[in-house]
Amino acid sequence: MFAMGSSSWIRILFLSLTTLCSCFATEVTYDANALIINGERRLIFSGAVHYPRSTVEMWPDIIQKAKDGGLDAIESYIFWNRHEPVRREYNFSGNLDFIHFFKLVQEAGLYALLRIGPYVCAEWNYGGFPLWLHNMPGIELRTDNSIYKNEMQIFTTKIVDMVKEANLFASQGGPIILAQIENEYGNIMQGYGDAGKSYIKWCAQMAVAQNIGVPWIMCQQPDAPQPMINTCNGFYCDNFQPNNPKSPKMFTENWIGWFQTWGERVPHRSAEDSAFSVAHFFQNGGVLNNYYMYHGGTNFGRTAGGPYITTSYNYDAPLDEYGNLNQPKWGHLKQLHAAIKLGEKILTNSTRSDKDLGNAVTLTTYTSVGGSRFCFLSNTNNNTNANVDLQQDGKYFIPAWSVTILAGCNKEVFNTAKVNSQTSIMVKKSDDATTKLTWVWTLERKKDTLHGNGDFNANQLLEQKELTLDVSDYLWYMTNVDINDTSIWSNATLRVDTMGHTLHAYVNRRYVGYKFSQERSNFTYENQVPLKNGTNTIALLSATVGLANYGARFDKIKTGIAGGLVQLIGKNNVTMDLSTNLWSYKIGLNGERKRLYDLQPHIGVSWHANSSYPISRPMTWYKADFEAPYGKNPVVVDLQGLGKGHAWVNGHSIGRYWPSWITATNGCNDTCDYHGKYTAENCNTNCGNPSQRWYHVPRSFLNNDKNTLVLFEEIGGNPQNVSFQTVTTGTICAHVYEGALLELSCQGGQVISQIQFASFGNPQGKCGSFKLGSWEATNSRSVVETACIGKPSCGFAVTKEAFGVTGIANDLTRLAVQVTC
Repeated sequence: MFAMGSSSWIRILFLSLTTLCSCFATEVTYDANALIINGERRLIFSGAVHYPRSTVEMWPDIIQKAKDGGLDAIESYIFWNRHEPVRREYNFSGNLDFIHFFKLVQEAGLYALLRIGPYVCAEWNYGGFPLWLHNMPGIELRTDNSIYKNEMQIFTTKIVDMVKEANLFASQGGPIILAQIENEYGNIMQGYGDAGKSYIKWCAQMAVAQNIGVPWIMCQQPDAPQPMINTCNGFYCDNFQPNNPKSPKMFTENWIGWFQTWGERVPHRSAEDSAFSVAHFFQNGGVLNNYYMYHGGTNFGRTAGGPYITTSYNYDAPLDEYGNLNQPKWGHLKQLHAAIKLGEKILTNSTRSDKDLGNAVTLTTYTSVGGSRFCFLSNTNNNTNANVDLQQDGKYFIPAWSVTILAGCNKEVFNTAKVNSQTSIMVKKSDDATTKLTWVWTLERKKDTLHGNGDFNANQLLEQKELTLDVSDYLWYMTNVDINDTSIWSNATLRVDTMGHTLHAYVNRRYVGYKFSQERSNFTYENQVPLKNGTNTIALLSATVGLANYGARFDKIKTGIAGGLVQLIGKNNVTMDLSTNLWSYKIGLNGERKRLYDLQPHIGVSWHANSSYPISRPMTWYKADFEAPYGKNPVVVDLQGLGKGHAWVNGHSIGRYWPSWITATNGCNDTCDYHGKYTAENCNTNCGNPSQRWYHVPRSFLNNDKNTLVLFEEIGGNPQNVSFQTVTTGTICAHVYEGALLELSCQGGQVISQIQFASFGNPQGKCGSFKLGSWEATNSRSVVETACIGKPSCGFAVTKEAFGVTGIANDLTRLAVQVTC
């Protein structure tokens, strides 16, 4: 026995832990055909889930559903402006705790992709950059600028150090197998010239120096320096080739849908085309496919960028905004993943040959050293189906714009155009407790601003985001004008050229009008205003609706009235330029400063409780108490009747709202034609309706007893029809080909209560309008009822034997089912 100092024990403990960690380390390497994880050659299916676009309580369910859908990995950006809103003041709490998020990913048995950026784009406010960067003297973002590079390196290093401390890199036994630096820079690099080229080289060197023990990637960067792996983003990446023949072919953003902006219809991407994109990518040597998004979620607070990105970031993802399965897309892709995984060992250890069969039909054969085969048959013709005879390997019908996967090159296991998964029609349901709300209200206090009293003054029109630093959407511009000849100026025209998104004007404490840009760019406000002899006060409230997040030098795009003109135009076009007047400024609303959305009492604020609340009145705060809807289904608040503003539940921001902006009445179709390359205009819905009517209220925001909804109504609306509802499965349909598996499931503890339609044969129509074909099995309904009634889920193989059918040979035999939960 001998004595040992405490420092010696610490060194031994440290060495022991280091040795223990290295025992569980995962080695990640690669070649052109595979990611090699601990010596195992892998194809990877991944999906984007952004931790700030959901809640901590939602994360486990979303991650598990991603795993159930056949994913191997979860990917997320890191959002700099949320983590460092003030320079050197960090926030990693609540749903910003990305370390906890990735630990849950690991606990679920999944890998992770860490996209540090730290520029993210992502339709996120200012591309994820904190606004304090913009105001640093001498800074230029995303280029060879020492001030910016220093800040970028400090933040990147902090994130890497946090991940290392939590042992989350695969080299430490964690789930993170790849990391990304920068983001889609190659798309806009030309706008930065030679400084852009040197910047991207610096990014690579800085990243490698972090010594994380897993490969680094750069997406959309054709000239990515070694050892960076350059990757592809888009709707289709089948023709992409890495800049190094030894690098794997990676599809880091398969745009599974598209984002929505205010005033636009809801875009969709079909399950058939989504699957086609993935299958064709792997047919052409793909190694990793990452869905953007797998769960889109919600732009809580003022995080939506754009400008004009909606609060919903549903993205038509396999998991919808609330975390429900988006069927049939989720199920169809799940079956695709399983089919491709059947050939994983062959696809990652083989030679490939392509054979042109004519008429845009290609047979791709992968053959291993031992002679095992795995094949893809693709038909890239937009409208012509194909019948292919592979002699001893069989005959196959290949619909237009589809890919068939052949196990052993002689057995069809999947076709991208044949959707066998259920279709779920989601509905919103109200209950008695939350149907009618009782409102109290108060007007936004404007006495100071309407008298021209701000916080600071300047003899110029200042840029909005430079002043607000993203603490508010709103900035007051105020000035005084002396008039001594009313014969010229009594009915003057106020003209304002603005780079803002909306503008409210007041003259002598009187509201004179409102205008917004329908084109998401600069606009001119003009209105006749009454002026008097003596001093006149003009107060202009400029509002932004998300800051630009994409493009070369997007950070230089001005907001507010900066760079414009403010003029008074009198009789005979006599013009008075007010641009260089003494202007007073005030950031934000008084209601925001008093935090009227909080549940705490507010000194000096009177909420009026009379039943005759103001409607269609701009700048009004409304408040109502409500009970949480019963059950566990996701909750939404229906804000129809309101104009534009911001909403909070129990002090939690649920985002901006703008239901008064109605979408175009044309451009929507009852059916979605998936043939041919997808564009965001292909398959739209919601014509002639509010861009977004329902707003997600996560269950974790709600109390068991009293809850409070607060609205700031900017342009004037009527809250009488506002109500809380739940999102649940209404009608479920399936159209399953013979030989495939019928799988039906309800949600939220519901069971299948009724079989509305069931026909095994050649049924016609679609979900909601199925009808009998020329023949059917007489026991179609009874077979489905026996298997499904009273159960939360059911399933069985759809075969002639299951329905007692004999003597009929038809490749198009199928089962159509429609049920309610």
